[in-house]
Amino acid sequence: MVRTVLGVVGALLALYLVFAIVIPALFGLLKFVLVLGVVALIVVAAVTIVSKSSK
Repeated sequence: MVRTVLGVVGALLALYLVFAIVIPALFGLLKFVLVLGVVALIVVAAVTIVSKSSK
């Protein structure tokens, strides 16, 4: 009986860990990478425009 109760508590704790910590962390990391990619795209576009206009 105790083993079953502890198994259920462990499963609930694992679900809490996944939904409260892991998924928001992944979305935060994805958002950071997306913003970093947009900034890199803007920098590359600016450098390309400046280099083409200086010729």
